[in-house]
Amino acid sequence: MNSKTMNDSSQGLGYLTKWRYASSLISIVLMLLSLTVIGVKGFNWGLDFTGGVVTEIQIDKRISASEIQPLMTAAYQQEVSVISASEPGRWVLRYANIADENQRPHLQTVLAPLNSDITVLNSSIVGPQVGQELVEQGGLALLVAMLCIMGYLSYRFEWRLASGALFALVHDVVFVLAFFALSQMEFNLTVLAAILAILGYSLNDSIIIADRVREQLIAKPQWNITDINNLAVKSTFSRTMVTSGTTLLTVVALWMMGGTPLEGFSIAMFIGILTGTWSSVSVGATLPEFLGLKAEHYVIAPLPDTP
Repeated sequence: MNSKTMNDSSQGLGYLTKWRYASSLISIVLMLLSLTVIGVKGFNWGLDFTGGVVTEIQIDKRISASEIQPLMTAAYQQEVSVISASEPGRWVLRYANIADENQRPHLQTVLAPLNSDITVLNSSIVGPQVGQELVEQGGLALLVAMLCIMGYLSYRFEWRLASGALFALVHDVVFVLAFFALSQMEFNLTVLAAILAILGYSLNDSIIIADRVREQLIAKPQWNITDINNLAVKSTFSRTMVTSGTTLLTVVALWMMGGTPLEGFSIAMFIGILTGTWSSVSVGATLPEFLGLKAEHYVIAPLPDTP
């Protein structure tokens, strides 16, 4: 490729440079603010982590969760999770434990306005020690996933290029955690599952862009890294938008139709997909550039003639 063609291509993609730099700066500022919010406000841990009472009941199958939940919430003076079980009319009630059993309202009395026979199938109490173990195990699962991803990226790509994808993953997780800290929505196991799913989704976008950057570095070694990054972002942009858009439609449908039990999961996935798309084409591609990524890093060294 001659110098005139290179200059034309550089000018045609120049607008992407300013956009990438500006979006990366915004991401870093928001990430610092997110870490501050997490440190100051903390999380509203769900019953999966803090412990509580889990009761399974059988009731008339014509009664819905929207009829049960207001009665439970009013009687127990707290948010009560009402989850559909394996068959119609079977519900799982989850709420924080009340220390004084004499102060705990009787289920039959609480649900009496529903005018239905109520059978308590089983009831169990999850202690805070079990909840603490879940916090530790959940954090360990997140850490192991990040370490495995880091190991894969380091093997698959040169470390400068891998660092961009890894930073994008951390960026996405921090944003989701900050939202739950700021809103004080319940942080439970379904939210943790969503965060692990976000890691995989964001990694997919980052690897596609990183692979295109590497491919262009090998094919066009005379180009500078800024133009290579711009070309990689532009060539994968339509694919990224289509993939993210269709996934968002699915998540929105899950959010609207899944009800309260899946609300946290859906919101976490929604935020994660948006931030994952943003970070993959901004910080994920820009960080390797600032770390000095060059075409020389992908030049294959010839084998010596002598053994």
